[in-house]
Amino acid sequence: MKIFVVGTRGIPDIPGGVEKHCQELYPLIVALGHEVLLATRRSYIVNPQAEWQGVRLIHIFCPRNKSLEAIVHTLAAILKARWLNPDIVHIHAVGPGLMAPLARLLGLRVVFTNHGPDYDRQKWGAVARMMLRLGEYLGGRFANEVIVISRVIAEIVTKRCGRSSHLIYNGVPLPIRSKATSFLERRGIRPGGYILAVARFVPEKGLHDLIAAFREVRGDYQLVIAGDADHETEYSRKLKEMAAVDKRVVLPGYVTGENLAQVFSHASLFVLPSYHEGLPIALLEAMSYGLSTLVSDIPANLQVELPPERFFRCGDVEELGAKMRTFLQQVLPASEQQELKRIIQENYDWRKIAEQTVVVYKNASSAA
Repeated sequence: MKIFVVGTRGIPDIPGGVEKHCQELYPLIVALGHEVLLATRRSYIVNPQAEWQGVRLIHIFCPRNKSLEAIVHTLAAILKARWLNPDIVHIHAVGPGLMAPLARLLGLRVVFTNHGPDYDRQKWGAVARMMLRLGEYLGGRFANEVIVISRVIAEIVTKRCGRSSHLIYNGVPLPIRSKATSFLERRGIRPGGYILAVARFVPEKGLHDLIAAFREVRGDYQLVIAGDADHETEYSRKLKEMAAVDKRVVLPGYVTGENLAQVFSHASLFVLPSYHEGLPIALLEAMSYGLSTLVSDIPANLQVELPPERFFRCGDVEELGAKMRTFLQQVLPASEQQELKRIIQENYDWRKIAEQTVVVYKNASSAA
C-alpha cells in the first residue's frame, strides 16, 4: 500500500508528540513492505532531504503561524495527496481533522488518529477551540477508520462521533542507558543530581508549577527542563524569567538524539506536571529508562500503570514539592525498574503498533 501522512510538522527530530509518534512509526511500516510519503511543514525543516529511513518526505510550504499553519498545510497536503493517488491518507490530530471531509470528497480513503482533545490546551482562544472541536468531530465522522491512543479518547469519539475506534497506544523503544556525560558537562548539569522534565513551554504542561515547587527542594539538586516554545509567547517568556531566578534551574532547549539519551540516563527523578495530555510519550520514555517518576493525576496519565504514590493532584504545588523531596531521597528498587520496562514491552512496543496500524489501513482500503 501507498500511505500519505498528513498533520505532522515533519521528521526527523522535530519537537512534538505527533512528530515523535510519526518518526518512530513510519520507518517500521516501510519495513513491513509499504510505501510511506509524509508531508512536512517546510518552515520547520532545517536540512531538507527527500527521504529518511525509507519514508519519502514531501516538503510543503505553510505560514509559521500557530493559528493558521496546521489547517493551511493540511489543505495543501490533501490536494497534493489527490495528485499522488495513495491508497490511504492518514491524518494526525484534531486540527488537521478539519480536512477529512475534503479528502473523502476527493475520493481518498482516510484514517484519522485522534491524539487527544487539543482544544483543552490553554494557549488557544475561543475561535481556535471551536475549530479544534469541529476538527475532532469531522475527523471522527468522515474518516473511514479512526485510531485513538488512549481509552479516554476512545470514549470521546464514541460520545461525540457515535462510532467505534481502534485503540493503538503510543510507543517507545527500550533504550540502552548512555554512559556518556559530555552534553551534561557542557550544560553544567551534574549526572545523578537533577530532576528532569521534557516538555514544550506551553501552559498545559504545568512547568510553572514545577519551577515553583522546586524552590522548596533543598540541597544541590538541579532542575533540568528540556524543551522550548515553538512560538515565543508571553507564557514562555515568563517561564524563562521564573527559571532565571534560581541558578539551579537549567534550560538546555530542545534536546534530541544522543544528548537526550544522556539527559534521561543520568536523571534522579522524572516529573510530568501536565494539565493536559493525550498519551505522554515523554513519560513512556522515562519509564523505558527505568527512572523514578512523578506525574499529575490527569486521566491520560492515570491510564499508565504506575503505583498510586507516583501521582500528585494536578496543580497542587505543595504536594508536588513534598513528593519530589520524598522521591529524591529514595533509590528506585531494581524490581520496580524492571516492572516499568515490562509495562513498556507489553503495551507500548512500536513494532506491535506498526502491525496494528497496517491492519487498520487494510480495513480502510476495503471499506465500502
